[in-house]
Amino acid sequence: MLTNLFSKSRPINYFLITIALLLVYLVNLFTDFSWSTSSFSLVNKIILFLVLGLSVFVVQFITFKNQLANQNLYSLFFYTCFFILFSTILDNNEVIVANFFVLLALRRIFSLHSLRDVKQKIFDAAFLILVASLFHFWSILFIILLYFAILWFVSEDYRNWFIPFISLFSVSILFYTYTLYADISFINYWKDHAVVSFNFTYFENIYQNIALALFTSIACLFAFSQVLEIRKLPISLHAIYNLLLVSFLVGVSIYVLSDHKMNSLLVYTFFPLSILGANYMERLAKNWMKELTLVSVLGISIWIFITQL
Repeated sequence: MLTNLFSKSRPINYFLITIALLLVYLVNLFTDFSWSTSSFSLVNKIILFLVLGLSVFVVQFITFKNQLANQNLYSLFFYTCFFILFSTILDNNEVIVANFFVLLALRRIFSLHSLRDVKQKIFDAAFLILVASLFHFWSILFIILLYFAILWFVSEDYRNWFIPFISLFSVSILFYTYTLYADISFINYWKDHAVVSFNFTYFENIYQNIALALFTSIACLFAFSQVLEIRKLPISLHAIYNLLLVSFLVGVSIYVLSDHKMNSLLVYTFFPLSILGANYMERLAKNWMKELTLVSVLGISIWIFITQL
């Protein structure tokens, strides 16, 4: 049933995914009414859901535009399931906004393989990543992914390597201007946010621990299956799929390095992992295996979500 539903890109599928996200968001919202104390908080929550919804469609745009998967909605299915699995993300405004800017940057990075408007895309990608770092500092690590893309697609022009520094200068000037207006110390801001921590004892309950263990198992299955399949792909596709794997590793690195650890920091791995999951689904020969995979991921996500209410 789920296999047939998401094996093709239909308008009804987008509607179902939007409704699923909305339901999860509302259920999570009504477990804590602190947002209802002011109209500003209410508007903030509405805007946050719009950002969340837009991020889902940016994922699908990147997938289809760069042919990272076939014309199906498996990637959106997995992306939505991961949000259900780690519903604490819905309470982390900064991470949701940072992830949205990272996705916009990934849209530019993955399109570098077309070799069109290269310099503009590099500038845009670096600019968006640096803006994301203002909300969550360690998202700046996606600059590494940008340089891998430059290396694999457009390394011939030496000027491409310096364009991210122009973006850095631009964002720095804009943010410095803001700190002057808001009476914030520019230096202290970065000192407070550029903090490394390897403390993983953050779990508030056993279900968060279980969620992380299950997510890790799913991630290993999808990632290792893609690694084994890369050699079978046409050489022209090797770079873009390697870029996808590097994106996943960068997301993991952000989680490992970040201070104030929580499962919601894994959101940066959702995009590459959802694509890897879609490709894994396409390689499964039997429909019952596809159905079992989809039902298992959805069932696990809903179960963990309910246990943490």
